[in-house]
Amino acid sequence: MPRSLKKGPYVDQRLMAKLAKLKIGEKTVIKTWARNSTITPEMVGFTFGVHNGKEHIAVLVSENMVGHKLGEFSPTKKFIRHGGKIQKAIEQSKK
Repeated sequence: MPRSLKKGPYVDQRLMAKLAKLKIGEKTVIKTWARNSTITPEMVGFTFGVHNGKEHIAVLVSENMVGHKLGEFSPTKKFIRHGGKIQKAIEQSKK
C-alpha cells in the first residue's frame, strides 16, 4: 500500500544532507542504509552505496528510477542454483 499523498514521499533527511554537500558530477559513493528512501529528481546522476544486509551495492541513479525506492536496486538475496538430481545431471553434462 503506497504512502498517503498528503504526506508525500519519504526521503531520509540525513541522506539529503549528504547529497547537499556534494556537487553535481562528483563520482563519490554516498553510503546509506536507508533502503526505504524514495528516489527524488535531486538524486539523479549520483551514485549511492545501498546496504543489502552484508555489503554496500553501488547504484547509479538515472531519470527513470525517480519515484522508486533505493532498496529495489540492491537485492538482498543471492540466487545460487536450483537443487535436485535433474539440476546436478545438467551441470555434469555441461562439464
